[in-house]
Amino acid sequence: MADPKGFLNHGREVAQSRPVDVRLKDWNEVYVPGSLLPIISKQASRCMDCGIPFCHNGCPLGNLIPEWNDYAYREDWTSASERLHATNNFPEFTGRLCPAPCESACVLGINQPAVTIKNVEVSIIDKAWETGDVAPQAPERLSGKTVAVIGSGPAGLAAAQQLTRAGHTVAVYERADRIGGLLRYGIPEFKMEKRHINRRIEQMRAEGTRFRTGIEIGRDLKATDLRKRYDAVVIAAGATTARNLPVPGRELKGVYQAMEYLPLANKVQEGDFVAPPVSAEGKHVVVIGGGDTGADCVGTAHRQGAASVTQLEIMPQPGEERNPNQPWPTFPMLYKVTSAHEEGGERVYSVSTTHFEGDEHGDVQWLHLTEVEFIDGKLTQNPGTERKIPAQLVTLAMGFTGTDRDNGLVDQFGLDLDERGNIARDADFATNVPGVYVAGDAGRGQSLIVWAIAEGRSAARGVDRFLTGVSELPAPIRPTDRSLMV
Repeated sequence: MADPKGFLNHGREVAQSRPVDVRLKDWNEVYVPGSLLPIISKQASRCMDCGIPFCHNGCPLGNLIPEWNDYAYREDWTSASERLHATNNFPEFTGRLCPAPCESACVLGINQPAVTIKNVEVSIIDKAWETGDVAPQAPERLSGKTVAVIGSGPAGLAAAQQLTRAGHTVAVYERADRIGGLLRYGIPEFKMEKRHINRRIEQMRAEGTRFRTGIEIGRDLKATDLRKRYDAVVIAAGATTARNLPVPGRELKGVYQAMEYLPLANKVQEGDFVAPPVSAEGKHVVVIGGGDTGADCVGTAHRQGAASVTQLEIMPQPGEERNPNQPWPTFPMLYKVTSAHEEGGERVYSVSTTHFEGDEHGDVQWLHLTEVEFIDGKLTQNPGTERKIPAQLVTLAMGFTGTDRDNGLVDQFGLDLDERGNIARDADFATNVPGVYVAGDAGRGQSLIVWAIAEGRSAARGVDRFLTGVSELPAPIRPTDRSLMV
């Protein structure tokens, strides 16, 4: 184990952020480069050899957290990287983007601040890239079998890498112009610089994975034709159908889905635009939705020079301490201040939008809202609380309802759906169509990046077994597994 008294001798320290007035002038990651390494050995030493590491239960990947904490404490970075990659294909993604349910399940967290598992993870992988410990792992022999993966988000990339390393010839199809899915165009640069994706793509290319961009299965290439070309197909197309807000004025110009707004800012960073076609500059911005996507819109609007930013949430404000009905080791719903919230703006809870008001040109100018509360589980408006706030740009960040049905992929394959509208699958992640599998949000519904990678790894095992009759690939989760929540 690490230092037996580490959790007694050292308090929790996290990554140091750059000053707000500095980071708002660029799109780089908000953290001070290199600020973690000097403190991470002590932080890793806080892992307390708890006997039953509940952090494993919090993490669907089954990350070997106590083991790589010990290696990080001893500064054995090569061994730490090996243990980290044993369960996670892309720890630099999860180390930056995952909300760390492992920390919520940390035994130390019962009565002290939890171990900084996420910070230790990202320190290990960044050090591994720096020292050359991350290298392509090409298969020793090819199976002669071919697999198509639809979608290049974390689930699709994880499935593709696992299947390539198992010896199959894998092609990843992505409808966007670049590989990465929501990692590329949904996550702002200040949360994860895209160089982290680019070097993983190069690693995968060196291993033998092939990539096909600008091809939407169902529209550009029929799903049935794709199935004829390959021995197996993995659908990892995500849950990209955004939840809408059907209120009067929704059709006004200036009201966008978050995933119409965020990709344009990322395309500026990729060099596609000098300035985004939709910008918050000089405008009063309202973000509807209090989750991570909403926070991404807030941070993006700040960097574009918004006159004001207001984030609305229909639910009450969470508390700063665990609610008694969310006991350890479940993942609690807590009041979270992200880096975007540190940068300014107002957060308003327990409100619902009633309608939008525009000007004579059809541009949105005002958002009308009312305060609400839940009475006996039913949403109720409070009379007399109606008001309006300026809104010249509105982004809808209210989550997603399922995979895209408009492109024809689901119908062309003839796929069954479950009761929630996700693509149905069996215990091996197989759909009702022989040889067609599903991984990630397309089958699970909207979820976390760590679950997407776990799904991709597990689906890869099912595909490998279908192609060869047996598989030694790991399967960390079952399709029916759910987060450790109440």
